[in-house]
Amino acid sequence: MINQEVQSDKKSKNIIGIVQSCLILILVVLIICMMIQISRLQGTARVINYAGLVRGATQREVKLEITGNQDEELINYLDDILSGLRYQDGHYDLVRLYDKEYQEKLQIQSDYWDKLKIEIEAVRNVGYENTDIVNMSEIYFKMADETVFAAQNYSQRIAERIRTIELLSALDMLCLVILVIIQTMAAMKMAVKNKLLAQEAYTDAHTGLPNKRACKELLINKEIIKEPTACIMFDLNNLKTVNDTMGHSAGDQLIMNFARLLRSVIPEKDFVGRYGGDEFMAVIYHTSRTEVEEILKCLCEEKDRINSNENQMPVDYACGWALSADDRTYTMQMLMDKADSDMYENKQLYKRDNFIDRKEKSLYNPY
Repeated sequence: MINQEVQSDKKSKNIIGIVQSCLILILVVLIICMMIQISRLQGTARVINYAGLVRGATQREVKLEITGNQDEELINYLDDILSGLRYQDGHYDLVRLYDKEYQEKLQIQSDYWDKLKIEIEAVRNVGYENTDIVNMSEIYFKMADETVFAAQNYSQRIAERIRTIELLSALDMLCLVILVIIQTMAAMKMAVKNKLLAQEAYTDAHTGLPNKRACKELLINKEIIKEPTACIMFDLNNLKTVNDTMGHSAGDQLIMNFARLLRSVIPEKDFVGRYGGDEFMAVIYHTSRTEVEEILKCLCEEKDRINSNENQMPVDYACGWALSADDRTYTMQMLMDKADSDMYENKQLYKRDNFIDRKEKSLYNPY
């Protein structure tokens, strides 16, 4: 079940990763497109402005010529602006708009400007009454209007494209943010799962105490114990008897009762774990011989109290302990080995006393 969930999470993570990569790629493309559009938009306002200046300046030039005030400098000025609009040259830093409609209008206007200049020359030679300068200037004015209008349309289209790209970019980034939130939530969910798995890996399912793996992790530390620390090993004396006479469910209940007994007496700050089937381990930190003896005394008293309540599964145990303060060269494993040896001697003593007790009873009651 866990493997299926892991595989499902991995597949979802891969899909999210692919989608995220695609969204990032799309965002990069959109940014590039926006930069291109912005570069096209740059200078457009200047073009529109100068296209409008051409329109007004040409009208002024025509009026000057009609009144007999020739202005060759103004004509050169208009030539320079039109050349800049068409070819991106001249003295006014004008850009060339790559728009078909605008270029067509500008070409028509430029060609008509050449005709208008010829007509201006005719005005100078024969007088404006004998030319079509006024009508031609009106036609040119409309052409200039159309050119300006085409440039404005081009600018408007670029602005609309930029707004569209901005909207798409915002939508793309929103999707990325949503994916990041999903990934964060998935990571948090995975962290919780990993924490639960870690707890399961180091927790005895039956008693809720740290299991043998957790005990081994504690013992693997090779550093010399600096603070006074005690290790106590416990072994249930009557588990096999309970299993054989009352069943394994009763034996499991006995183990749970003993685990609760240990955890209720040994301080919360200290370690209590199930080392094996009927073996338990406790580590008392920053302690002393007096405190350990007091804990063992409390355990014995609590055990007697539980057993006095007509308990059909009396709790009985052997224990042994060792204190690092007795020897400054102890590691945790060494401390546990000494406690285990002490517990084994206690266990053997219990078995011997129990055997003698049964033998004496059989002598007094042979039948």
